[in-house]
Amino acid sequence: MIDVCLLGTGGMMPLPYRWLTSLMVRYNGHSILIDCGEGTQIAMKEKGWSPHPIDMICFTHYHADHISGLPGMLLTLGNAERKEPLTLVGPKGLARVVNALRVIAPELPFEINYIELTEPEQELELDGLKIKAFRVNHNVICYGYSMILDRIGRFQVEKAMALNIEKRYWSLLQKGEIVETEQGRFTPDMVLGEQRKGLKLTYCTDTRPTNSIVENAKDSDLFICEGMYGEPDKQEKAVEHKHMTFKEAAEMAKRAEVQELWLTHFSPSLPKAEPYMNDVRKIFPNAYAGKDGMSTELQFIEE
Repeated sequence: MIDVCLLGTGGMMPLPYRWLTSLMVRYNGHSILIDCGEGTQIAMKEKGWSPHPIDMICFTHYHADHISGLPGMLLTLGNAERKEPLTLVGPKGLARVVNALRVIAPELPFEINYIELTEPEQELELDGLKIKAFRVNHNVICYGYSMILDRIGRFQVEKAMALNIEKRYWSLLQKGEIVETEQGRFTPDMVLGEQRKGLKLTYCTDTRPTNSIVENAKDSDLFICEGMYGEPDKQEKAVEHKHMTFKEAAEMAKRAEVQELWLTHFSPSLPKAEPYMNDVRKIFPNAYAGKDGMSTELQFIEE
């Protein structure tokens, strides 16, 4: 199971009814934050989620509306007497940008580990959760992220019994471990069925439509995508500033054959997104306008 919460849905500047961009993902006792715009801590408090178990913060890029909340977040974690290292992930230059911001948060009781993204696509892992970063098309280097939780095949009791594997080894094989015994060497593929459908979440913002987004969002259970402009007359502005319209996001969701689309990163000039959603749903019916605090649980389909 993966918990997903869209903490902030605003772009460029916070508004009284909309915090800046951030997404929080919880999995197996771990928390991952994607972007940390101004107001992220308040949005987290409003949701009732805690920053204390955050293991990793991933940044799409270094515009202020995506990273300006970081110094305060670091201080909050430090004041909570955090001792565990914190991993930060982002485009090349991450350490330089964060160290500049830390002029106002110089002393922390925990270590910061940096993973700088330099390739068009890079993969990371956190306790079995695959995190794939992929380059998108903004006016600075910018990445989207997919989080993938694979699901192994069902344990085949009859196969284990036929091979005379002792029951004490079954759980190890089910976890994907290789077992060496006096009877021989047993591998998971000897007792597991075909791999079952896992879970996939894809998040991207501040970009023009790209094939890399469609390819990486393919078959996602949830696709959270920038919809900077809902108004039809903002197409030229979207192209100029390398952002995306609602319609363009819906067309990508359709091409990627995702299960569900949430729009986010709305322009301050767009007070309400819902009036434009009818046109979006004509392209991709299972689409929703994101709201601060909007959350869901992605769960395995029982077979």
